[in-house]
Amino acid sequence: MELRARVTQAIKEAMKAKEADKLSTLRLINAAIKDRDIEARAEGREDGVGNDAVLGILGKMVKQRQESAKVYEEGGRLELAEKELDEIKVIEDFLPRQLSDAEVDSAVEAAIAEVGADSIRDMGKVMGVLKGKYTGQMDFGKVGPMVKSKLG
Repeated sequence: MELRARVTQAIKEAMKAKEADKLSTLRLINAAIKDRDIEARAEGREDGVGNDAVLGILGKMVKQRQESAKVYEEGGRLELAEKELDEIKVIEDFLPRQLSDAEVDSAVEAAIAEVGADSIRDMGKVMGVLKGKYTGQMDFGKVGPMVKSKLG
C-alpha cells in the first residue's frame, strides 16, 4: 500500500479509537506531505510527490524530533522530550526497517564497487546510489562520513 494511503488509513483508525496524541502526529505527517505536493505542483508535477519523497519527509521529521527531544532533555523538560519520542514512534511505523551497522557498511561497500569509486571525488555518485536504494533505511548524515573515510 502506498505510504500516503497508509497515513490516511491510520488517521481514520486513530479518530475511531480516539487516540488524540497519535492523531495529532498523523495530521502533522499528512500536512507535511500536502505541503510537498503543493511545491511539486508549482514545479509542474501534477501528481505530487512519490513514495521516495514521502520517505524523505518522514526521515526528516524523525530527525527533527530527535534533535528536539535532546534539547528538551538537556533543558530538564522531560515531559516535552517524552512527547517528541512518542511522535517518533508514530512516524517510524511508516518507515522501512532501519539497517544495522553491518548492513550499512556492506551497502556502502557495494555502492562503492557499483560505481567504481576510487577517490573522494566519487562520493556524490556513491551517495546517489545509496539514496536511490536505501531512502528511509539509513541515516545519511552518518553514512556520509563513512563513505568519505572509505574513499579518502
